[in-house]
Amino acid sequence: MLYIGVDLGTSAVKLLLMDGAGKILKIVSREYPISFPRPGWSEQRPEDWLRETVTGIRELTADCDRSAVTGIGCGGQMHGLVVLDRDDRVLRPAILWNDGRTAEETQWLNTAVGRDKLSAWTANIAFAGFTAPKLLWMKKHEPELFAQIDKIMLPKDYINYMLTGVHCSDVSDASGMLLFDVAHKRWSREMLDICGVREEQMAQIFESYAPVGTLKPEMAKALDLPAGVTVCAGAGDNAAAAVGTGTVGEGGCNISLGTSGTLFISSRDFRVDSHNALHAFAHADGSYHLMGCMLSAASCNKWWMDGIVGTADYAAEQAPITADTLGRSHVFFLPYLMGERSPINDTNARGTFVGLTMDTTRADMTQAVMEGVAFAIRDSLEVARSLGIVLKKSRICGGGAKSPLWRTMFANICDLELERIESEEGPGYGGAMLAAVACGEYPTVQRAADALVRVTETVTPDPALRDRYQERYAAFRRIYPALKEVFPLLNG
Repeated sequence: MLYIGVDLGTSAVKLLLMDGAGKILKIVSREYPISFPRPGWSEQRPEDWLRETVTGIRELTADCDRSAVTGIGCGGQMHGLVVLDRDDRVLRPAILWNDGRTAEETQWLNTAVGRDKLSAWTANIAFAGFTAPKLLWMKKHEPELFAQIDKIMLPKDYINYMLTGVHCSDVSDASGMLLFDVAHKRWSREMLDICGVREEQMAQIFESYAPVGTLKPEMAKALDLPAGVTVCAGAGDNAAAAVGTGTVGEGGCNISLGTSGTLFISSRDFRVDSHNALHAFAHADGSYHLMGCMLSAASCNKWWMDGIVGTADYAAEQAPITADTLGRSHVFFLPYLMGERSPINDTNARGTFVGLTMDTTRADMTQAVMEGVAFAIRDSLEVARSLGIVLKKSRICGGGAKSPLWRTMFANICDLELERIESEEGPGYGGAMLAAVACGEYPTVQRAADALVRVTETVTPDPALRDRYQERYAAFRRIYPALKEVFPLLNG
């Protein structure tokens, strides 16, 4: 049996074909545009996602026995608002996870409604990227469109809906909407009322590994696949990536370095930190997880290399950064190019270099950018440790994890053994694994992870370097508090 994993990302949809033993047979990537109508806004057309997914699946399966394709599982960018009218037409471009237009709505939710109530109802507080603030923004600024909403869904759920005709979502992705009672895995009546929406406008909720339906006849024809292909509920990209790295069960940890960055800690039990600095979400394996999310991770390095330095040769730029310079640089970088979520929840925060002098080199600044991302991930890690969670090792994945230098920084800054795995395909691989569980290839997500995920390399912290970074991290932690009141002034 063959399984298709879909990674519906921010810049492209990445599709992979996996056999029942976990071997990746082929990978296809299809890009689509992103628009920024105003500073801080971020939108995409769901129709573009669907077009490239359909085209990509046909390309992916062109050389295989299509009759052997049994299941499809999708991992997708979280929090985005997709709204359809009663005729299933998209009412407006999707407002994405990294869109910052909802600062006013977010503040209103956290102050007027109150963090305590939000946490009690949803296990989380409001962040600008979450879906509920987007609905409030649309209700205020686009009331005519808001009144036409018949279905509310998340990005990967739009793909599943178009494939199957089932208005569905999964527990992990729904957890990031601020509309979902995470502890009880159901829609929050209180939050639906606050946002002015009805439960019948919301999706039916499934566990991530549950089958939700099969391909509609017209979609099976468009994809040239059997009509009986099972589509599972899938997962939010971070939960799907965690499944793909084997981060399931109690005490698993994964660091993902993609466009955004995440610290993902799996847990059998539901738990919330007292300040809601970390997201408390349901996991794709049927349990729960804590997650710290930074909005700009590997994208900070891309911004610096592509936009400022003007080079695509990342390895050459990192070559002057040697073991002697690690933990000794006097330059710091705050990686808040899109504002920040975990753990500071500040849409006004901005990327900032601190400590520049006349002898600062380009390599110093490159090092500062990379270290700044690792320091920011450690901020979330420290919140988890404050809950008594003991972490000694973590998986690491994403485009940024391909850099040996960055892996060394992360291992020593976070004081973690970092494990790389054989198939670093993140949400796509996790989606295919979930599809395999949905089709009965494996009885549970845990069993699938045990069978399919293999560690190939471990990076161990160096005690001397770890101690140097401990001092540098202590200095890094003082920078944001010192600038917090300045950022709103800079932003007007």
